[in-house]
Amino acid sequence: MFKNYFIVAFRNFWRNKIFSLINITGLAIGISASLVIFLLVEYDFSFDKFEKDGDRIYRVVSDFTFSGESFKNSGVPSPMPAAVKTDITGLDVVAPFRTWNNNAKITIPQSKGDPTIFKKQNSIVFADENYFKLLEYTWLAGSARSSLKQPYQVVLTESNAKLFFPKLTASQVVGQEIIFNDTVMTTVTGVVKDIEQNTDFTFKTFISRATLESTSLKPDDWDQWESTTSDSQLFLKLSEGTAPSKMQEQIMKLFKKYDKPNPENHGTTSYALQPLNDVHFNADYDNFDQRLAHKPTLYALLAVAAFLLLLACINFVNLTTAQASQRAKEIGIRKTMGSSKKQLMLQFLSETFLLTLISTVISLFITPLLFKVFADFIPKDLHFSFTSQPEIFIFLALLVVTVTLMSGFYPAIVLSSFQPVLVLKNQVVSGGSSRRAWLRKSLTVSQFVIAQVFIIGTILVSKQISYSLNRDMGFKKDAIINFTTNFYDTVASHRAVLMDKLRAIPEIAMVSLGNSAPSSNSTWSSTMKYKDGKKETESDVQVKLGDTNYVKLYQMKLVAGTNLPQQDTIHSVIINETYAHVLGFQQPQQAIGKHIDWDGKQDPIVGVVADFHQHSFHDPIKPLVITTHTSQMRNFSVLLQPQNEAGTTWKTAISKIEKVFKQVYPEDDFEYTFFDESIAKYYTAEQNMSRLLMWATGLAIFISCLGLLGLAIYITNQRTKEIGIRKVVGATVTQIVSLLSRDFLRLIGLAFIIAIPIAWYGANIWLQNFAYRTQVSWWIFLAGGAIMFAIALMILCIRTFKAANANPVRALRSE
Repeated sequence: MFKNYFIVAFRNFWRNKIFSLINITGLAIGISASLVIFLLVEYDFSFDKFEKDGDRIYRVVSDFTFSGESFKNSGVPSPMPAAVKTDITGLDVVAPFRTWNNNAKITIPQSKGDPTIFKKQNSIVFADENYFKLLEYTWLAGSARSSLKQPYQVVLTESNAKLFFPKLTASQVVGQEIIFNDTVMTTVTGVVKDIEQNTDFTFKTFISRATLESTSLKPDDWDQWESTTSDSQLFLKLSEGTAPSKMQEQIMKLFKKYDKPNPENHGTTSYALQPLNDVHFNADYDNFDQRLAHKPTLYALLAVAAFLLLLACINFVNLTTAQASQRAKEIGIRKTMGSSKKQLMLQFLSETFLLTLISTVISLFITPLLFKVFADFIPKDLHFSFTSQPEIFIFLALLVVTVTLMSGFYPAIVLSSFQPVLVLKNQVVSGGSSRRAWLRKSLTVSQFVIAQVFIIGTILVSKQISYSLNRDMGFKKDAIINFTTNFYDTVASHRAVLMDKLRAIPEIAMVSLGNSAPSSNSTWSSTMKYKDGKKETESDVQVKLGDTNYVKLYQMKLVAGTNLPQQDTIHSVIINETYAHVLGFQQPQQAIGKHIDWDGKQDPIVGVVADFHQHSFHDPIKPLVITTHTSQMRNFSVLLQPQNEAGTTWKTAISKIEKVFKQVYPEDDFEYTFFDESIAKYYTAEQNMSRLLMWATGLAIFISCLGLLGLAIYITNQRTKEIGIRKVVGATVTQIVSLLSRDFLRLIGLAFIIAIPIAWYGANIWLQNFAYRTQVSWWIFLAGGAIMFAIALMILCIRTFKAANANPVRALRSE
């Protein structure tokens, strides 16, 4: 029986080649897009699912409120882990560790010859044996109990063991020496296999946490409860039955017990437990500088996949019900010969299943192409493989069943419901009943609502990105490169020598030394006070360090006062307009000569600079000071001369900069960034979203227009004789094209009206992510509607023009 169903299905597909091709193409595109999105979403939601009792693992995070602003930090005070171990109950594992974020130099001594040196090594962490109770590694050599108990011990992952000691086995690596930054000599005590599952815990070198207390690496805040850094991490595994809320209460009591009250501190501190499964998604706290996923974006991707599939299913329903009358006699004969309604429904569902299956097979060839198109958007570790991803087959099987039911169930009911007596008397209305015609119109409107929302969304995202990249940020950003000297180089004369050498390069217009560019991802803030005789204003203020050329090189506008002096022994500061207003000054000039209390020192305000954006347009402008602090200034800003006609000025300048850099720092690599490119990276997520939306919009338009073309072909075929009669009585081609297109354009116009409020609502929600945003202009909606009208009109005209130009004799010769 089923064999007969499929034979009939193939015959029907071959008889209606164009409509079958339209349905297969639409479904193949929808399924391939859904598969890519499924793999991306499944990848992100699979992070850190392998840990035993992961639902009981939490990270302790810090929340601060100060001067009306909230600050969040993924770290805890350095002394907290030890206090938690001794004072708090209800815990199975207390696993503190400290990340090492600076590029480390690793030296491997050799018995013969020069040592092997590895520069800029990351993924290093200071941990103890409890770390390996939190994450269970497979040990190739050594043991979790003893490998990190003593100072100067180090454990390597298998990949790092092979990198540092390529000729030795895991057991032979144990006992080898590793020197960090030429000062800390350690001995390898263990080797573990790399974690193969998706995880944010990508550390590859584990130094015993006891080493911190015994070397120059010991941080200044090791014993300070009032200092918090994201380097100091604390993970807990709660005992069974321990409520996270109760544990938070214990931690707060612990903090109040050990933290000394400071009457001058007007802020509040609280601690929360962040679930392990939230670490990969929560942007409020970092995840060890790994890629963060964004749940709303993932849900939006799922919605895109659902909409694309829905568009393809709508095409199928529309075209199948529109062709119902062509299969009416077949159905009438089948019913007369004894076929039941259930058998007929199975026949039509089997046709839908076969068509969906063909589309799914085709989608498997399209998917790798989509992976290449979205290579920048898709994580590097995400791949497409049948052998290692059995979930692909499960997903596709469920998708085939779902699409078959969505696309085929209603047409199967319609087709199997024809009455054989009426069918065989030719009393079935061509094109279906008015109820089915209404359904087709509703589905068509739904298709174009989705497509127009995509178009408007794409235009808006592109407009916001253009606004962010081109709006004046309050400083110069073109023709400037930035580079940083070695963090561990404390010899100030090295930077002075490099500065002199840079100034001698003719292709350089100006050089400045600071701690970071005016706008950067790095943030340094400090508490500052101002007393006007009546009240004291305490604020959290952003700090930028720079020499006297800093303001001039970036062409910041001084609205009052003067620039920083070249030789500054009294630590003068320049403030921004926002901070001047916070301090209560109506005019910038009023701030000049006043003093700010910073760490007990009275620093004079010598200038006020116009507000500029310290970060992306996601964040508001905050109070800021610019001052000089030579020992912490390692970032060089270089303004290049304009390009010559040959366009070689910048290339020559960079080559000369690298040469003089290597003269001063022969062991360091020269790395630089163009300032404007660094700013553009702020909006990488938005640019990826824009690309994704453009492709989704293109696919939505393509699928919708495929359906429109199919309906236009069907309608023109049904009205062939009417067109012939109209031409005989004098109708022009233009009149016929207008007649045939009018109803479709009305539906598209209705879809445009419905799409406007939906798109407006979604646009306003998305723009809330930006503190400074573009306007949702009326022309965005008009442009979106015009694009959809133009594409639809072109599709309709191609088909209707052909029908209108046909010879009427051929249409009427059978009458």
